[in-house]
Amino acid sequence: MHKSLAVKSIYNFLFLFFISGIFLNVGASTIQEKDSVLSGISKPGHEDLVRGERLFNGLVYQDEKSVNCAACHNTKESDTLNWNPNALDISLKYKNKKTADLSRVLLKPTGVKLSEVHKNFQLTSGDIALIKAYMDEFTAIGLKKDKPVITNLLLFIIAMILFLLSATDMIITKILKRRWINLITIALTVIFITYTLVVTGIALGRSKDYSPDQPVKFSHRVHAGQNGTDCLYCHSSATYSKAAGIPPVNVCMNCHLLVRNGSRSGTFEIAKVTGAFDENRPISWTKVYNLPDHVFFSHAQHVTAGGISCQKCHEKVEEKDKISQVPDLSMGWCINCHRTTRVNFKGNPFYTHYTELMEKMKSGATDSVTVDMTGGIECMKCHY
Repeated sequence: MHKSLAVKSIYNFLFLFFISGIFLNVGASTIQEKDSVLSGISKPGHEDLVRGERLFNGLVYQDEKSVNCAACHNTKESDTLNWNPNALDISLKYKNKKTADLSRVLLKPTGVKLSEVHKNFQLTSGDIALIKAYMDEFTAIGLKKDKPVITNLLLFIIAMILFLLSATDMIITKILKRRWINLITIALTVIFITYTLVVTGIALGRSKDYSPDQPVKFSHRVHAGQNGTDCLYCHSSATYSKAAGIPPVNVCMNCHLLVRNGSRSGTFEIAKVTGAFDENRPISWTKVYNLPDHVFFSHAQHVTAGGISCQKCHEKVEEKDKISQVPDLSMGWCINCHRTTRVNFKGNPFYTHYTELMEKMKSGATDSVTVDMTGGIECMKCHY
């Protein structure tokens, strides 16, 4: 009887141990699953990426509501300034971070702008892990580019084909009895082909309206317009150098040492500036105005000697968020400006010799000569 009680006790102990082991295993797996969700999906499948993309684009609804990340963070290239960082920027920022870091930004934002935009977000840890997986994949995909417009190319090809067919029929095959059809076709296609070649050739190398994306979303409307920052504060070398110069990061930090939160972009764009300063690296700005190598241009010659304002060539930059190339920078554009712009020689130290010449002419010490009071159109002024 004692043996049966002992055996029964052993069975009960083993049974309880087995049951408790099951519960412990389930609990451990639940905790592990939760930790894996918060740390991200190590090997996301195609379905995970698709669902993450749908969540990012606001195509998944929860309680009749959706969170549309793409509404603020564009996934396509755009020629207009979007103060919110695009999908590629935020994907690159959080690529080497944990899902928990992204979760804090989405659900518990700290900045004024983020708190306003991310208010009342309803996302589970699993949803955020899927979004993070899609964002990691997006760093390799990049922003979608608009398809190039090929209408003119197609018309040019069609015109060439019609020209060749008409010329061949008129000279060799002679299928059409009404030769005037071939003559009209040849005349119209020759005019169109010639016009296309001339216009395309003239535009070759010119970049009117060129407006590239910059590494930092800098707005002249905010800095030069709203804040009243003088152009020469940032482009100080324009008065004495060939180039106007791009301000180094330490010039930006004169203000942004204190200003860390923008009213439009929040902290994201300013963090790029402060980050570059902390890492002692320059910001790789993209040059907008580019002249051919065989053309000489000096900002000092125009700004200091000629007294030309920045707006003369760059228009009202204080009213622009995104800078673009306004003129086509053709030789005709430059010559027209040189012909019509009068230079003030009097009291201008750059033209001391002109002032001395004028005084000698008045006193009769030298013969009268013709003095060009405009910018001049001599070839050697720009090509030497």
